[in-house]
Amino acid sequence: MPDRVLNHLIEGYRRFRTTGWTPKRERWAELREGQQPEVMVIACSDSRVDPSQIFDVDPGEIFVVRNVAALVPPFETSPGHHGVSAALEFAVQVLKVKEVVVMGHGLCGGCKAALTQDLKGTEPGQGGFIADWIAMLDEAREPVAQAHGTTGRDAERAMEQAAVKVSLDNLMTFPCVRSKVAKGELRLRGAFFAISDGVLHLLDEKTGAFAPAA
Repeated sequence: MPDRVLNHLIEGYRRFRTTGWTPKRERWAELREGQQPEVMVIACSDSRVDPSQIFDVDPGEIFVVRNVAALVPPFETSPGHHGVSAALEFAVQVLKVKEVVVMGHGLCGGCKAALTQDLKGTEPGQGGFIADWIAMLDEAREPVAQAHGTTGRDAERAMEQAAVKVSLDNLMTFPCVRSKVAKGELRLRGAFFAISDGVLHLLDEKTGAFAPAA
């Protein structure tokens, strides 16, 4: 890592020690004993959409998983490394979170690639890993492409919001999630953060539409 980049991070760490850690020593002392977040947030890896910043929460308040396009794969037991599934299992079964929020966002590169299919057929290391991952959106892409085409902001936003719904549907394929939702012990929510204007939208479960948070 170039010294300039590392120095920038170290400067940020020093500010954190002064304004983030020192004034909240009691909170950090509590966290030393363990964590008890009530909410899990599944968000995109995009550097512009940090859930902790958007929701302005203190350390230990939300359990966060971030990946390309904020996707949740369906429940499966095939051999492999199931990172999102492991984190979900830990949050639901061990931490016993009360809510899982899937938060998509505007200008999402992963959703745009799913829409345009530009990376389809590429080799791993050249875009293939991304293509395989966002292939989870292939089925949801069809109605979006038919209604809006595959380019332009309207099409992109429709794809971004459709991706949130795909992840919510996939969450319900997990037995532990489905069981807790049925018992009223867990609630699933969809959210969408618009980078262009900084507005958070929430999914209305009845209408299937996203609307600005009150």
